Amino acid sequence: MSTTKILFVCLGNICRSPMAEGTFRHLVKEQGLEDRVEIDSAGTGAWHVGEPPDRRATAAARHRGIDLSGQKARKVRPDDFEHYDYILAMDQENHMNLLRMAPDEHRHKVELFLSYAPDQPEREVPDPYYGGDQGFEHALDLVEAASRGLLDEITR
Repeated sequence: MSTTKILFVCLGNICRSPMAEGTFRHLVKEQGLEDRVEIDSAGTGAWHVGEPPDRRATAAARHRGIDLSGQKARKVRPDDFEHYDYILAMDQENHMNLLRMAPDEHRHKVELFLSYAPDQPEREVPDPYYGGDQGFEHALDLVEAASRGLLDEITR
């Protein structure tokens, strides 16, 4: 069986996309599907390249049993568009940036992550960076909902 390759993308790759990567990795492991899914995250900006996830994101995820350790921020690369099957943006701004970067033949892979959480009224995962701890909890709630929907999609 082939491997499904998923890339989660936000702006700096230190809050939302690492939480999405960690959450999805956690769900995939619970289902015993680690050999069928490749998961990574990246940012459209390069400000935090090489840094670990934000400590608040790490703490909020850890509180839910999700491990973000070992992740390091990186910027989206041109070859990501060919390599990944799903390139999932956390918000409209990053979605538009990814569409501008994507070669025409790979634009169909770029989607909003919350399109996999149709029961959620929000269409974007809000950036919790400048807010308090509650913003990280809310972002994780949205990420968990979309992660479950995405897992359903790829295991159908």
